[in-house]
Amino acid sequence: MSSEKRNELSVFFHMLYELNKGLRSLALLTTSLENRDLIEERLEKCGYECIIEELKSGYINVFFGIKEPIDVLKKFKKNSLKDFTPEEDFILGILLGYNTNQQCKRYLTRKAS
Repeated sequence: MSSEKRNELSVFFHMLYELNKGLRSLALLTTSLENRDLIEERLEKCGYECIIEELKSGYINVFFGIKEPIDVLKKFKKNSLKDFTPEEDFILGILLGYNTNQQCKRYLTRKAS
């Protein structure tokens, strides 16, 4: 197993640990496509929901966590992060636990554009 793949998976397992401990309810991991099966199997085993977005680069974005935040993302009905409105982007950032003040600044910047 390559060092890069091992690092990506260690980040995934750390995020899974945080979900299990209730420190987060939603996570986003960008990883190589080759990790998809392992990640999906582990999430299913743990009872977490996920949305997987395939990127042109050969990587995937994996949104995973408890049902309600995943359901919110599904309501957005977007195929890519780049298609999110400023409001959807703001909600996603808050759900992921990003700094609220920074999310507010990001939202205001995107709305001004």
